[in-house]
Amino acid sequence: MTEGGKRLREVRETIVSRISPGVKLLELEQLADSLINKSGGEAAFKRVPGYEWATCINVNEGVVHGIPSERIIQDGDVVSVDVGMIYRGWHTDTSTTVIAGRKSAATSKLLRVGREALAAAIKEARIGNRVGQISLILEQVLRRGGMSPVKTLTGHGLGRALHEFPPIPCFLEAKIEDTAVINEGMGLAIEAIYTAGRPETRVAADGWTVVTADGSLAGLFEETVFVTAKGPVVVT
Repeated sequence: MTEGGKRLREVRETIVSRISPGVKLLELEQLADSLINKSGGEAAFKRVPGYEWATCINVNEGVVHGIPSERIIQDGDVVSVDVGMIYRGWHTDTSTTVIAGRKSAATSKLLRVGREALAAAIKEARIGNRVGQISLILEQVLRRGGMSPVKTLTGHGLGRALHEFPPIPCFLEAKIEDTAVINEGMGLAIEAIYTAGRPETRVAADGWTVVTADGSLAGLFEETVFVTAKGPVVVT
């Protein structure tokens, strides 16, 4: 997972460097697929039943699971890229959100708050802590920044499979002591999934893309974290 995470991080950063006005989402998808193959890995998302792509790419009101299409990125668009890889039988998963072209105060804040929430949450991924502690800090930082945690989607464990126990919500939905204990050796895909408006979402006509119900902007940040005796290690 450590080596796979390193390779996936390089894929993610290369994709991000190509995001700019005038670029088609499908171009980013093709680049990601090629880079994953060249790195010796396999596109994890292609193993999801019914899904044919190596990436999920969301624009503006898109939250998650956006299908890469012929859509052309416009100046000022908020673009999130989610990509997963299988390397020697082990999964890693990562997402990031960027602004194509000109930034505004609102879009810059959207990204800053999401990065801060994820960074704070990762620190809670320690042996003996509970998932609820990760969820609580995600919710606190997002709400303090004026954002709404999405309640219909969660982060997740991962390892031999892309989605494993435990689910990791962006908000505290139960008592902390009733949530899963974090143990040494766990792989966790910790995600900040949030909107600048209301938290409600809907599925678009393509059957995959989850968008904000009110049309507000959304953000997505995710890292694969390995729980060790010395603390959390971000492998992506």
